[in-house]
Amino acid sequence: MIVTVTPNPSIDRTVTLTTPLTRGSVHRVTSVTTEAGGKGVNVARALTAASVEAVALLPAPAADPLITALHNAAVPFRCVPTEMPVRTNLTITELDGTTTKLNEPGAALDAATVGILTQSVVAAAESASWVVLSGSLPPGVPDDWYADVVARLATFGCRVAVDTSEAPLTALVQSFDVAAPNLIKPNAEELASVLGLSPMALEAAVAQGDPEPVISAARRLIDRGVGAVLATLGAAGAVLVDDNGGWFATPPPITPRSTVGAGDAALAGYVRAEVAGATPPERLRMAVAYGSAAAALPGSAQPRPADLDLDAVHVTPVVPANEPKVMP
Repeated sequence: MIVTVTPNPSIDRTVTLTTPLTRGSVHRVTSVTTEAGGKGVNVARALTAASVEAVALLPAPAADPLITALHNAAVPFRCVPTEMPVRTNLTITELDGTTTKLNEPGAALDAATVGILTQSVVAAAESASWVVLSGSLPPGVPDDWYADVVARLATFGCRVAVDTSEAPLTALVQSFDVAAPNLIKPNAEELASVLGLSPMALEAAVAQGDPEPVISAARRLIDRGVGAVLATLGAAGAVLVDDNGGWFATPPPITPRSTVGAGDAALAGYVRAEVAGATPPERLRMAVAYGSAAAALPGSAQPRPADLDLDAVHVTPVVPANEPKVMP
């Protein structure tokens, strides 16, 4: 079983405009979607759609619209009861795929609820093959909460993935000497932020077909103890680095509709491939196929296996410039 943990879940409301977004203007909306959201929830939705056993663990009131949405989507979940309603995140998409997000901070959790959430994660991990810790942390949850959970699970038999940003990601990386997860999934900006690099430089290199700077940056985190780094790079694809090598994958051509949840879909694809026994390059292939398929769907919709175009994903091994190349 795969347990996804979403400390700051949301109702994701997506509106699509007929014209480019302009400040101070009145816009006409062509479509509206409302879905259960939050990064870990999205991962669970994608896995459930692929008939992979998964459960979403999250804090929410029992009668919250999020719970109704999870029921309607047939996504298994476990709820840590809270009193305040789950936040609503608004995404504005334009016809060319440009996405603007307005995310609420989320309802604050008191210390007692944070403790119950932590205990619930530890209990669920006992029967899990993967625990996926995803998303921002709501007010009241300390920045090092993910780092603390990773340390608590270090002696468990499950593998742990983390997908977060800003202060929680920084705290996690700073704790790698205590315990590091099996996988982290940053984007270029997040990878650069924890290493003091320029995100624009990383993105520019990949845009020119050179993933080596991203591979080298990810290698620095491998050297600090993390098992693997899956760095998603938007329309450019993704890289995967572990102790055995580095790989770069480019996605199939798509018509983008919404990037919301695309990174979550990529993480779901990686985990789905890993539990099926796939090699690292094939895990990367599945991750990129999932991410690109999600970007072609409206709102935060998650792809089904039939939406994937695995054969159109190209995976190549990459040897960083500072490593010797083996001659044939």
